[in-house]
Amino acid sequence: MKIALAQINMHIGNFAGNLQKMLEYTAGAKAKGVDIICFPELATVGYPPRDFLEFDDFIELAEASIAELAKAAHGIAIIVGSPSRNPVPEGKDLYNSAYFLAEGNIQFVQHKTLLPTYDIFDEYRYFEPASEWQVLEYKGKRIALTVCEDIWNVGNENPLYKVCPLDQMMPQKPDFVINVSASPFAYDHMDERIHVLGANVARYGMPMFYVNHVGAQTEILFDGGSLVMSPDGKVFDELPYFEEVMKIYDLEEVVKGGRQVEQTKEKMPLIHDALVMGLRDYFGKLGFRKTILGLSGGIDSAVVAVLAARALGEDNVRVILMPSQYSSDHSVNDARELAENLGVQYDIITIEDIYNSYDNTLKPHFWGTTFNIAEENLQARIRGMLLMAFSNKFGPILLNTSNKSEMAVGYGTLYGDMCGGLSVIGDVYKTEVFELARYMNKDGEVIPENIITKPPSAELRPNQKDSDSLPEYDILDPVLYHYIEQQKSPQDIIEMGYDEKLVRRILRLVNINEFKRYQTAPVLRVSSKAFGMGRRMPIVGKYLA
Repeated sequence: MKIALAQINMHIGNFAGNLQKMLEYTAGAKAKGVDIICFPELATVGYPPRDFLEFDDFIELAEASIAELAKAAHGIAIIVGSPSRNPVPEGKDLYNSAYFLAEGNIQFVQHKTLLPTYDIFDEYRYFEPASEWQVLEYKGKRIALTVCEDIWNVGNENPLYKVCPLDQMMPQKPDFVINVSASPFAYDHMDERIHVLGANVARYGMPMFYVNHVGAQTEILFDGGSLVMSPDGKVFDELPYFEEVMKIYDLEEVVKGGRQVEQTKEKMPLIHDALVMGLRDYFGKLGFRKTILGLSGGIDSAVVAVLAARALGEDNVRVILMPSQYSSDHSVNDARELAENLGVQYDIITIEDIYNSYDNTLKPHFWGTTFNIAEENLQARIRGMLLMAFSNKFGPILLNTSNKSEMAVGYGTLYGDMCGGLSVIGDVYKTEVFELARYMNKDGEVIPENIITKPPSAELRPNQKDSDSLPEYDILDPVLYHYIEQQKSPQDIIEMGYDEKLVRRILRLVNINEFKRYQTAPVLRVSSKAFGMGRRMPIVGKYLA
């Protein structure tokens, strides 16, 4: 038996485009003698469709896609994820289902049992869990068909769930497992995924075929990395990350094992490629081509500019240099050099006169006060206004260049440097931004060395450095990581050896700046806990305040 895994890039709600893509892959697989082609979870509609699922018309269009795919299922079987209706009035109206299509019809449907409702997932909002588990038969083989999370409770060891779907199927003696997934990317998730699949194979002693989404759906990124596991518990093959691809496997060869192919899992290459893909898909799926950003001569805007040029092409990137009276000459020169290295269009607009105009207007009202954050933020907001003027006039989408460290502690100006349609590195800590810049220069200097080596500064007052207001990033970032990603308490972090006053100050900054994060752009998610839809915190909560 030949089985094809098609890890494809779906577009939420683009039924015609998604269907056409699957029909083309199906035709190609059929021409190569494939018996079964497997597409990912909810492939007809894209993942996650969220409240689109509440529109009856949306479900009708998904059903129409299944009907068209069934027509193509002659001489080849198709496994595809799609929502299906719950025929009984009790419970949710829909199931998250895997369809088995053959001989021109729907031959079998298995519903998803384990509905994740944590981090970015909210499936129990829409779907009813399965209560029946059947093995399907095709061409003399018995197949256990599962959907994503259903393999993440091996032997009932996951405390989130009370049932293990594969345990329910084992008395029916399946020959192998197929899992259709939409498993999001995080730079440390791949090894965990392999571990879970390996644990399943070790428990049940049979091969497993796992097909995953690839591509970006706004802030949620999917890496692909589809897997085939042989019965010896080893990875038979792992498909490339961040690439749409189909690959064909002979079941007998998988059963024999021996082949072992895994993708490399280095952190910075993964983050780099994920962000490039996220940018490219955000623009492509929204029908945009061009972008604009402010280039300050600092590390954050430099990294975002490189990512934008690599994702969209240098002809589609425009940068604006906006020095004030507090900007150093080397920052302007560094920014210009980077723009020339990338081959992107750049403009220089000095903002000193604009700033002085604001300052003079406000002087009668600010009389008797000293220069502080109000005057500093005027500069950031002037830059944001200018960038949005270019965006409105010429149509490019403004990119936000704030990093995760800044977003965490509120070291950014609302309606100023926090403007933008997409936050590119909002899930990348400052120390990681420097690592990413080094990685970008691995084949030759793209980002000028001075940008990487000079002390970080917002340059909003004379001789300003980030360390004037914040702890050094090599101290700040680990504390943030333990609190945000690991959900450690203040006392837990203090017991790791961090200064108590410093820890409490940092965590207080995180919590009191939640209102800023509510108003910022979607953040491309590359970690296990990003700001945005996967981290839901109250604005007015008193915890640690």
